[in-house]
Amino acid sequence: MVSYPRADERIRMVESQIAARGIRDPRVLAVMKEIPRHLFVPPPYDKSAYQDCPLPIGNGQTISQPYIVALMTELLMAQPSDNILEIGTGCGYQAAILSGLVRKVTTMERIPEVAGLARANLTMLGSKNIDVIVGDGTQGYQQNAPYNGIIITAATPSVPLPLFEQLAEGGRLVAPVGGREIQELIRLRK
Repeated sequence: MVSYPRADERIRMVESQIAARGIRDPRVLAVMKEIPRHLFVPPPYDKSAYQDCPLPIGNGQTISQPYIVALMTELLMAQPSDNILEIGTGCGYQAAILSGLVRKVTTMERIPEVAGLARANLTMLGSKNIDVIVGDGTQGYQQNAPYNGIIITAATPSVPLPLFEQLAEGGRLVAPVGGREIQELIRLRK
């Protein structure tokens, strides 16, 4: 993997914000030390890229805080041979993290301009095992199913049935479920 600038900030982020709060999966910790979050955050917010907070990426969207990315990734229990579906691509950071852990990532984004941003970011990073799809994530993406894991990165009132149907037997689904103000992070196994 390419060595990106600001490695010291990534290491501090992982040690003080992620590992210190209970994330233990060594593969998750390693990939979060490698993937340069600042490349996914537009100026002037890129200066705050390694703080534990969501940041604006344009089009009314945000990049999730690093701890939540790590927590959801660890809960997904991703394996190297897995085929993963992500709903809510955003700038592509979560997909980039997953791509370092699994065989294949399909990520869906409903806003074409945001999907274009993610494609540009992932191309700049050199990611090869990610398909960025523009579409309604509640319907999933049947063409690449079944998935060993599905991660929904934005709040959902409930788990859409098509996603559960596209999950492989034994597959895991991680999502923040609830209303606009309060959600509960859940993991389901099929």
